[in-house]
Amino acid sequence: MTRRIFMQLTCLAVVLALVATGLTSPAVAQSLKPEYKLSVVPGPNTAWGMGAQRFADLVRERTGGRVNIKVYYSGQLFAGQQTNEFLLLRRGVADFTLSSTINWSPQVPQLNLFSLPFFFADYTEVDAVTSGEAGRRIEELLGKLGVRVLGWGENGYRELSNSVRPVARPEDLRGLKVRAVGSPIFIDTFQALGANPVAMNWSEAVTAFQQGIVDGQENPVTGIYIPHRLWEVHPNLTIWHYTLDPLLLTVNERVWQGLPEDLRQVIAQAAVDAMVYEKAVARAGLDDGAALATLAELGEQVEVTDPLGFLEGQGVQVISPTSEAMEAFRKATEPVRAKWRATIGEDLVTAAEADKASAR
Repeated sequence: MTRRIFMQLTCLAVVLALVATGLTSPAVAQSLKPEYKLSVVPGPNTAWGMGAQRFADLVRERTGGRVNIKVYYSGQLFAGQQTNEFLLLRRGVADFTLSSTINWSPQVPQLNLFSLPFFFADYTEVDAVTSGEAGRRIEELLGKLGVRVLGWGENGYRELSNSVRPVARPEDLRGLKVRAVGSPIFIDTFQALGANPVAMNWSEAVTAFQQGIVDGQENPVTGIYIPHRLWEVHPNLTIWHYTLDPLLLTVNERVWQGLPEDLRQVIAQAAVDAMVYEKAVARAGLDDGAALATLAELGEQVEVTDPLGFLEGQGVQVISPTSEAMEAFRKATEPVRAKWRATIGEDLVTAAEADKASAR
């Protein structure tokens, strides 16, 4: 036996011995990347972008710089094609993502659960589903597809804005050209309400609003409406909570398994803590005060603590439909919910309904 072979066998024996005693694992033998890529759709001045950066900062701090995550904002990794993000994560182009369930729904139809119109009455129901049985099933499903969920964040309830008239009842939507997410469930929803849904990329939509080609849009208040100053083109805002936009903080499973166990524990906790912060920023001033209280406990604050009051100060007419009008919206979209239950999966929708009931 040559000296070279003897040394190789000796090193192998040492590694195997350490693995057997639990002092290390095969993953430790792999070197950490100089940089891990985290993909997000919007820019850094949104709750979404701020939550992603919070996660990256916490990981860097708590791992002593051993794990460095760079946030790639504004869809840099998928060239603006938001629905490609899930595939890029699975292929390892991105290591981590903070992603909307909407953008992944073309590949994972079960995620349309959160896009069922008028399904979630309030934030309590949302939290009950994401932390309950339905959320667990979604995490398990994504795990089988090679994606590990580290935490749940939020872009927020999607509200309606337009330049033509106040929308307080279903009939007010008739004939309005509304830029909607290209996902079929959104098209079905606005058609059921008598509107003319238009699917287009966001970069194109802003120009279309300014030129009056498209009348309105649907997006979260603090996620899109305020950061993009949409009150300048859409002075009518309807707070109808018609659907929600949760975020998933995820990691490619192969990347995850390539990290030492001690770092995984640190990163997992950083994800939970970052999403508490992110969700509070997204909900600040829009819930019962819990979000602002959470931010105060964290020693953080947001620039706009009363989003709707701020918008009224900008001349926006903020419309809150009556309970009768909300029932009319729900009734008009009942066929959409019935149709999409089968696509999402009856068992998953039933589990979500049970989760919601448990929170009441």
